Amino acid sequence: MILPYALGICLIAIMVSMLMCLYRLVTGPSIVDRLLALDTFFLNATCLVVVLGIYWMSTSLFEGALLVAMLGFVSTVALARYFTSGHVID
Repeated sequence: MILPYALGICLIAIMVSMLMCLYRLVTGPSIVDRLLALDTFFLNATCLVVVLGIYWMSTSLFEGALLVAMLGFVSTVALARYFTSGHVID
């Protein structure tokens, strides 16, 4: 009974958090701030897909959330390595 309201509040909070991450990603003063904002943006996107999966009662969205999480981790590691050493693969 209260679950749709709680999920709606969660969706709004996640979207606000994603907007703040997007702002930091665009206007970050340093590359590290932008990289952390990108990582947090991927985490928020994963949470958004999970909450939508609960809201729509769909189990296929949880696999999508897993893919978003793995893609976010790999891209964050690759970008961090590129910014520190100048290349991704040795």
